[in-house]
Amino acid sequence: DIDCIFKKNEFTALVGPSGSGKSTIARLIARFWDTNEGSILIGGVDIRDISISKLNELISFVTQDTYLFNCSVKENIRLGNPDASDTEVFNAAKLACCDEFIKELESGYDTVVGNAGNKLSGGEKQRISIARMILKNSPIVILDEATAFMDPENEEKMNAAIAEVIKDKTVIVIAHHLHSIINAHQICVLKNGYLNAVGTHQELIDTCLEYQKLWTMANNSANWRVSHNQGGN
Repeated sequence: DIDCIFKKNEFTALVGPSGSGKSTIARLIARFWDTNEGSILIGGVDIRDISISKLNELISFVTQDTYLFNCSVKENIRLGNPDASDTEVFNAAKLACCDEFIKELESGYDTVVGNAGNKLSGGEKQRISIARMILKNSPIVILDEATAFMDPENEEKMNAAIAEVIKDKTVIVIAHHLHSIINAHQICVLKNGYLNAVGTHQELIDTCLEYQKLWTMANNSANWRVSHNQGGN
């Protein structure tokens, strides 16, 4: 019972409490599973009629829990486009705000990241996965809490970088930090697996009780962090 359109050249945010269905929707779009009923269409074509290889070309999916392979940083980024040149890999890393920390690693871009990237922090792994997404350059981008492990300064830089490289794409963002999605073209509010409301930030503030609750919680959380940092309480 969810009916929604994600348009080309638009940024859609999925918001709602934990367990409301945000990640499930994202994974259904990428065909991690098939729907039991209903359908998901890309360009009017049911995704079940699109080959897995073609669907993988169409969609870039950056998850909160990033997985890196036990090979070099450069090779991990190049997975987005195996035919990319070193220069293209480096440019993607710069756009993803990870060129600076990569150069400080023991062997730079040739540093082996360890099993599942265990030699890197969560934020560093996320930035490498975003560089991979930029290099892949798919027309559909799904970001599932893609900056969750970054500190506030790097998160702000990353959000600005992401906004720049996804201007001409269909973008779906799963977000708990509502302040990062207030400029979305549309926000889908989910609750208990159902679509509660759809609208812009201001429309939902004016009309949607569930979104009002989420926004109040987001502001209270931000105020707590400021108070905590300033007063030590």
